[in-house]
Amino acid sequence: MVNETRAIPWLIRTALLCATLCTMLFMAAAHAGVPNNRAEPAYAEEQTMLQVEQDSRVPEPTMANKSSGRVHVDRHFLGQYGSTEANVIVQRGGNTWRVWRNGPISTAMGILLPVVLALIFVFYRLVGPARTDEPDSGRKLQRFNGWERWVHWATAYTFIILAVTGLVLTFGKVTLIPLFGHDVFAFVAYVFKYLHNIVGPLFIVCTILMFFTFLQRNFVRKIDWQWVKQGGGLVQHKHVPAGFFNAGEKAWFWFGVTLLGLIMSATGLALDFISFGQTRYLLQVANTLHMVGAAFYIAAAMGHIFIGTWGTPGAYHAMRHGTVDETWARAHHRVWYEEVKAGVPPGTLDDKFSDNPPPDAPPDSTPPGGMRPRPGPAH
Repeated sequence: MVNETRAIPWLIRTALLCATLCTMLFMAAAHAGVPNNRAEPAYAEEQTMLQVEQDSRVPEPTMANKSSGRVHVDRHFLGQYGSTEANVIVQRGGNTWRVWRNGPISTAMGILLPVVLALIFVFYRLVGPARTDEPDSGRKLQRFNGWERWVHWATAYTFIILAVTGLVLTFGKVTLIPLFGHDVFAFVAYVFKYLHNIVGPLFIVCTILMFFTFLQRNFVRKIDWQWVKQGGGLVQHKHVPAGFFNAGEKAWFWFGVTLLGLIMSATGLALDFISFGQTRYLLQVANTLHMVGAAFYIAAAMGHIFIGTWGTPGAYHAMRHGTVDETWARAHHRVWYEEVKAGVPPGTLDDKFSDNPPPDAPPDSTPPGGMRPRPGPAH
């Protein structure tokens, strides 16, 4: 367990290093908003159109009117993107989207990600990793099978590619052009754009597979409330009894993988395949939600990566090799350990651990059911 950090593949280390460097660069991108003076031409045109509408005896049809966008000017063009826009001179909602996209949203992303990295670093320095109190027993339990590990890593790798390419496309003009020039950035942006669009649907497939693969183990149980009330024992270095997944891991599954995954998938598909009736206004809304969702998803993933590597020694070994030591299982997922040893279905021991959590016991103690841990191959 002590040397486990050294076993982390170069790809994960490289990804974390890239994330750190990118977010450091993006601190400068916190000021990536379009200044008002740069937006004056489009803004002036929009204000002129609004004034014309107010002075006109026949106001321009609004968004709810089927005639909106058919003649001359349009706020949220209702037709198919790119196909019937010949008589639309200005799509006025585009200026609003541009200002928000390059202003408050980019600024928030440029601040959020470095702050999250800094908080993780401070937490690690002040609190430290969640280690086990006892030495390894030498007896192994199977935690993840080959299919579960494959789905997890396929999702992780596609997520990292999308995160890196998306951040470069979002902040590259501000951070990379001053460093490498327009020609280099143009080439990088061209490659990253297509890589992002191709890997995106693969990530959606992996997310769906992950959802159904781990769904049954992520249903909320009574024992999870104990973990929530004690904050997982992270600060106190207390091992709160938990099932196969604790409440924190379930929160990541439901709010990260599921909710944010759904938002990113729906908006990504709308932006990637524009030939299914999406309006220009819908694409602008989808782009806004995509950026906001990406910011929260990447921030949450940073916490997940930390907890699954340096934050909890032994967790990475479980996802890489599929097994954990019995001492690790008993310390971090006590309820699951006891259920496996007793041969009972998940949830059977929730009442016992919820009402009177048992104190930590040595690795060879007898669990409920009268069965002692057996040395030998992984169970």
